[in-house]
Amino acid sequence: MAHETPLPPRSANRTRGDDTTVVTAAVLRAQGVSAAAVRDLCRAGGPWQAPLPGVYLLHPDEPTEQERLRAVLLYAAGDGSRVPEQGGRPVLSGLAALSLYGFRSAPPIAALERIEVLVPRSRRTRSSGWARIVRVPHLPPAQEVEGLPLAPVARALADAVAGLTEPAEVHRLLAEAVRARHCESAEIVRELRRGRLLARPQVVDAVDTLLAEGRAVAESRLYALVREGALPQPCWNVELRQPGGPSLGAFDAYWPEHRVAVELDACGPARDRAGSALWPPSARRRTTAAELGVTVLALTPERLREEPRQLAAVVRTALMTAHERGGPAEVLVLPR
Repeated sequence: MAHETPLPPRSANRTRGDDTTVVTAAVLRAQGVSAAAVRDLCRAGGPWQAPLPGVYLLHPDEPTEQERLRAVLLYAAGDGSRVPEQGGRPVLSGLAALSLYGFRSAPPIAALERIEVLVPRSRRTRSSGWARIVRVPHLPPAQEVEGLPLAPVARALADAVAGLTEPAEVHRLLAEAVRARHCESAEIVRELRRGRLLARPQVVDAVDTLLAEGRAVAESRLYALVREGALPQPCWNVELRQPGGPSLGAFDAYWPEHRVAVELDACGPARDRAGSALWPPSARRRTTAAELGVTVLALTPERLREEPRQLAAVVRTALMTAHERGGPAEVLVLPR
């Protein structure tokens, strides 16, 4: 069929980064291609296809992963005329985002029936075909991967978990997130709590494993901080107790002669399944310890990962200034 107007170019050898084979109705209109011509080209057995309303693939073959993702983003933009301005740009999330982040336990893009994309609550676009539209009050800050906007890993995990029912699938995703150092366990728990997912049966046991994995990773970073920072060896994993009184709690490292303790704030206060705290906040324990002559340093996994040298300097300073804080601490040191 001959056309009097130029058509967008069709790439004979499509690649993951090629976007010339995915166009919107608005782009075609701007090039003078009539709606009737588009319908004719997208007929059964024709050279084009329309996987989503107002979005077209300029070939009849199976779409590449990049084409699927680009089509979903263009559709989610609303009228399909352009990618929206900053602040309203659609963001890929869920299993599709995890696959792009490199999760081995996430299915490949081609295997997904729906691709989850977050849009502002005000947008009217509805789910269709490959696109599962999720309206949110505030879009998360996008992370660019392969030129595509993705929700942060913890948010993408929570969105993926929300649609899963098999405990084994949930367990694999959460465990890989921490083991492969994609994000910290505390970040994931915060997102799961935001999505009201912590009480789901398929999530409860997986979170217990997640927290254990997160603590193990944080502990290994603390060991490395002491070793690489040339700090004196502490007593590892001890309980401090007031003489004849209650426990001050468990600490990950303690230098008795310097009266300095380190507490890994890996997951925040432990909580029961209803979300209630099981022990007093760490700040309260630090205050009580200080009254007994112990300086407690609370180190987060994020800072251990991102600022190990700075934290080593903080610990070193606390050890060097111990003499300025008076006599020995009034605590008992017990193995944990």
